[in-house]
Amino acid sequence: MTNHNLPPKTCSVDRLVTKEEDVMKVLEGKKTATRRNGRYADVGEIMVLKDKKFRVEQVYSQSLGELTDEHAKQEGYETVEAYKQSILSYHPGMPWLPQMRVWVHEFSLVHE
Repeated sequence: MTNHNLPPKTCSVDRLVTKEEDVMKVLEGKKTATRRNGRYADVGEIMVLKDKKFRVEQVYSQSLGELTDEHAKQEGYETVEAYKQSILSYHPGMPWLPQMRVWVHEFSLVHE
C-alpha cells in the first residue's frame, strides 16, 4: 500500500508509542504494532525508542470487530479481550464498537 492512497497523518510518528509499558514491550520484541484512532506514520518512517530505530512497515485501516488473538499478540497481549480491557482502562467511557475503525501501524527493528 502506498502513502498517497492514505489520508493525511493526524499526528507524528514520535507520538506513535509513548506509554512506558508499551515502549518496553516494543524494545523486548513483544509488541510489533500499534492501533490508533488516527494515522501517525507513513510507511518507511522511522520511530526512535531509547536509541533504537523501528521502521513502519505497514499502515492500514481495520475495524475493532476484525481483531483476532493474533492481532492482540502484535500489540503485546495474549487475547483480544486482554487488549480490549487495557485500551478501555486508558480511555474510560470509550465505547468498544465492532464497526469502529482504527489505523494499524506495523513496525520492525532496524538492524544497523
